[in-house]
Amino acid sequence: MSRLNGNDRPYDIVLFGATGFVGRLTAEYLAAHAPEGLRWAIAGRDEARLERLRESLPGGTGVGVLRADVADPDSVRDLARHARVVASTVGPYVRYGEELVAACADVGTDYLDLTGEPEFVDLMYVRHDARARETGARLVHACGFDSVPHDLGAYFTVRQLPEGVPLTVDSYVSADAAFSGGTFASALGQFARGRQMIAAARDRRRHEPRLMGRRATTPTGAPRYAAEVGAWALPLPTIDPQIVGRSARALERYGPDFRYRHYAAVRRLPVAVGGVAAVGALFAAAQIPATRRWLSGRLQPGEGPSAEKRARSWFSVRFVGEGGGRRVYTEVAGGDPGYGETAKMFAEAALSLALDDLPRTAGQVTTAVAMGDALIDRLTRAGITFRVAAKR
Repeated sequence: MSRLNGNDRPYDIVLFGATGFVGRLTAEYLAAHAPEGLRWAIAGRDEARLERLRESLPGGTGVGVLRADVADPDSVRDLARHARVVASTVGPYVRYGEELVAACADVGTDYLDLTGEPEFVDLMYVRHDARARETGARLVHACGFDSVPHDLGAYFTVRQLPEGVPLTVDSYVSADAAFSGGTFASALGQFARGRQMIAAARDRRRHEPRLMGRRATTPTGAPRYAAEVGAWALPLPTIDPQIVGRSARALERYGPDFRYRHYAAVRRLPVAVGGVAAVGALFAAAQIPATRRWLSGRLQPGEGPSAEKRARSWFSVRFVGEGGGRRVYTEVAGGDPGYGETAKMFAEAALSLALDDLPRTAGQVTTAVAMGDALIDRLTRAGITFRVAAKR
C-alpha cells in the first residue's frame, strides 16, 4: 500500500455540497471549531452561493471556494486532487456520489459522506475498494447519525466486555427529531430500489473475502417488549447493522463470535404499531412512480427543520452488551440527531481523518475501524455523551 504525500495538496479538508441544508450546518461548525492553521474549502456547483456562504462564516475570508459539479467529471477529479480529505453531503448518493468516490480512490484522497444507502455503499466497495487500497485512500461512508452513534457505540460497548469470548450487543434507538427534504428524497429512493439493493448486496458478498476463524452476524430481531430498556423494541431497517457488522469483521476485539441487533425503542404500544404502519405505507407508495414524485415534491431538498425545532430535538441509543459472564449497559446520546449532531459528527470525522494519529487503514472502512477511540474522544469533547450506565 502506497499512500500519497498529502502535504502537497492545497487543502486539508474540502466540504462538497456546502450550500445544502446539512452542508451549511457543517460549514458553520467547521468555521467555529476548526483549529488554527487548518486549510479548508467549501465546494459545489454554484460559485455565487458558495461566495455568499463564505461571507457569512466567521473568519470566512480564510476559507477557499472551489467549483465542482457531479455532471462534470473533470471538475470532480480536480476537486479530489486539491484535498487530503473530501467530505460530501451531495445525495442521493446512488445517483450523484460515485464520480467523487472514484476520483478520491484513484488519487489517494480520503473520502467521507453521510449516506444511509446500503446499495451505494455496496456498489462503491465492489467498484472502488481495491483501487483505494492501492493508493491508500480511506473511503468512510455513513458518517452522520447513520451510523456514527451505532457503530462507535457498539465499539465502545465491546471495549467494556471481556476479550476473546463470544459477545452480543443489542441497541435501542430513541429520538425526537424532524428531517430535511434531502433525507426524505433519499429514503423514498431507497424504498423504490429494493431489487437493486439486494443485487448490490449479493455482488458484494461475492467479492468480499470470507471471515476465517471468526463470525460476525447482524440478524433482524423480532418485535418484542424489551424489559432491559422498558420499551417496545422494533427492528430498524437501516444501514446501521451492516456498518456495525463490518466493523466487527475487521476488528478482532469483537471476539470470535459477535452478534448485533438493532431496534427502535418505543414506550407506548399504539405508537409502535402506528410507526410500523406508516413505514409500510410509505414503502408501498414509493413503488408507484407518480406517487413517489408527488411525495418528493412535498419537501424539497435544501429544506429542513427550523433552528427552534432542532434545539428541542434529541437522541439516545442504549446498548446492552453481554459476554464472558458479564453484562454492560451503555448509552450514546446528544441533541438534534438529523442535523445539528450529524453536522458535528461529520465535521469531527473529517477533522479526525485530516489531523489525528490513526491506525493505518485503506479502502472502504467504517468509522470504528478508521477512527475508533480518536473520534469518540473528539465527539465527547464536542458534547456527545458516551457513557457506561451499569455493569453486572
